[in-house]
Amino acid sequence: MGKLRAAVGAALFISGLVILGLAGPGVAQDVTLTSHDRTVQVSGTLLGYDGEFYRVDTIYGKLTLDGSGVDCSGPGCPDPGAYVARFTLSGARAMGDVLLPALVESFARAQGFALRRILRSDDDFSYVLASADDGRELAHITFRLGTTGQGFADLMADRADMVMATREISPQEARRARDAGLGDLSAARRARIVGLDALVAVVAPGNPVRRLSLGQLARIMGGQITNWQALGGPDAEIVRHMPGPDTGLTQAFMRRAMAPRGLKFAPGVLWHDSTADLVDAVGRDPYAIGITTYSQTGSAKTMPLAGSCGFRFRPSALGLKSEDYPLVTPLFLYTPARRLPKIARDFLRYLRSGEAQRVVSRAGFVDQRPVAISLDAQGARLANAITAAGQDTTLADLQAMVKTLQSARRLSVTFRFQAGSSRLDAQSRANVAELAHLIEAGAYRGRRLIFVGFSDGNGRAKANRRISARRAQTARAAVLKAAASADLSRFAIDTAAFGEALPMACDDTVWGRRINRRVEVWLR
Repeated sequence: MGKLRAAVGAALFISGLVILGLAGPGVAQDVTLTSHDRTVQVSGTLLGYDGEFYRVDTIYGKLTLDGSGVDCSGPGCPDPGAYVARFTLSGARAMGDVLLPALVESFARAQGFALRRILRSDDDFSYVLASADDGRELAHITFRLGTTGQGFADLMADRADMVMATREISPQEARRARDAGLGDLSAARRARIVGLDALVAVVAPGNPVRRLSLGQLARIMGGQITNWQALGGPDAEIVRHMPGPDTGLTQAFMRRAMAPRGLKFAPGVLWHDSTADLVDAVGRDPYAIGITTYSQTGSAKTMPLAGSCGFRFRPSALGLKSEDYPLVTPLFLYTPARRLPKIARDFLRYLRSGEAQRVVSRAGFVDQRPVAISLDAQGARLANAITAAGQDTTLADLQAMVKTLQSARRLSVTFRFQAGSSRLDAQSRANVAELAHLIEAGAYRGRRLIFVGFSDGNGRAKANRRISARRAQTARAAVLKAAASADLSRFAIDTAAFGEALPMACDDTVWGRRINRRVEVWLR
């Protein structure tokens, strides 16, 4: 039976079929698609063509049919030789200003395409990719910059094909996307992490305050702390600056810092459309504080986050990769459950390449390439472990941990779990894919990987060791499942667990306990 007959049969007999879509709105016209053996014929309204597949609204419903198996007739039939792929990226300005354009330009160079940029405004521009040989246009890639929420709205309104997001999709957005026939955008395969950024607090260079806790930062923005004197600074009113209230960055700060404490932004916060403008304003005002991103701090001073038990977190590339810094914001590209043009699919695959990750780093963000850190370089962590060890953590426990790890190096890949769940969080799911890819490529041939589980300090030490062991086994299983083609005889992959023996943060806060519950990967 031909490809056309198979597609029709699937549409007729599979309830709830997810129809693959084609990017870019077009003018609907009548077409008839006929199998090469002339036994099957389908007529309908052409909804799109991506150079390989037709999407047609027929009496059987919306079908996506392989163009290689049919002949097209009718006024709506496209000219395959003149096909130009079109797709649109919409969403967070923090990603669309520099990062994604730089990746498109790098992709074009890697593919040998000629590239031209068409600027309509700072928030609306396109790239034209063309053949370097004859100048024939191959693709139009459009950018619409705004907020993460606007990107999801554009996707659901069929005005975009990818969403640039500085936060995860909300349950309400995921529900609306399913209702719009876009599939389950909360599924792991619908989002890929392009790079990493983080929320950071900044003050003017001369501000004498040396550190803040996340709780103090939330109470400042919530209006409960209004004078620097309460934080060891001068007797002066605190001037508060934030990115726009509809941005993914502010929504992420609300969800992770303020909502757990029952706080909302107090009146008087100064909102900014641009993080660059925010940083400039804070840098000029000795009494100001603002929330910006790791990639956009300008001349302002970054304020470390500290816990009550002495832990201090200053954002760094390593801290973002390992999620040891508490306010990491992965940069997502969301795609719907529909077929994108081949050149768009090639671009998405390119984002995993080493060259693309180097572009991410050069653009001022943090890439996802794992790096190895020796135990000798982790003196502060070990000192904190000894200082903060609870009464159930003995010297023998610490000695056993050091004996296991002393000849190994810690990879920056860390696995953490969603709150109250055995499901890995978004950055950890991306780490699974990245580590699996490296294993399949033979990066660790002849080496031993150790998945090491840790817990928070709540509960009994023996129970915490059991919990951390299960987490280590879960992370190991996820990576092995993703690395399906790996030759397991070429390397060893083990687990170990030390419970609460190596805390990264204080256990007296929700985010501190979350940071402590983790699986690290060590390489020997």
